[in-house]
Amino acid sequence: QVQLVESGGGLVQAGGSLRLSCAASDRTLSSYYIGWFRQAPGKEREFVAAIGWTTSNTYYADSVKGRCTISRDNPKITVYLQMNSLKPEDTAAYYCAADRRLLALRGGYGEVWGQGTLVTVSS
Repeated sequence: QVQLVESGGGLVQAGGSLRLSCAASDRTLSSYYIGWFRQAPGKEREFVAAIGWTTSNTYYADSVKGRCTISRDNPKITVYLQMNSLKPEDTAAYYCAADRRLLALRGGYGEVWGQGTLVTVSS
């Protein structure tokens, strides 16, 4: 089964930047949408951003719009989430997921999920 592996999390000061990576194990996901989600302690998982492998369309949650950029590197089968101007409220475990249906993905459903990477933003 195809796998997604996140990396790039860490500790950063408020105002700083991080780039998260989501690497797929093979090209099976070439027809899927890939999304980033986050879950803070004690809170529900929320959608952050999404992109298709074959489309240039991108989608963002209002909470990150203007501060985050999702992009992909097709040869590397990797999706990135560049996060700038980080705030303490961005502290969460960040997950990437894949699904063929954009609406399902934005609703929090994914056929494949990564194991997550932790982002901590200090004030």
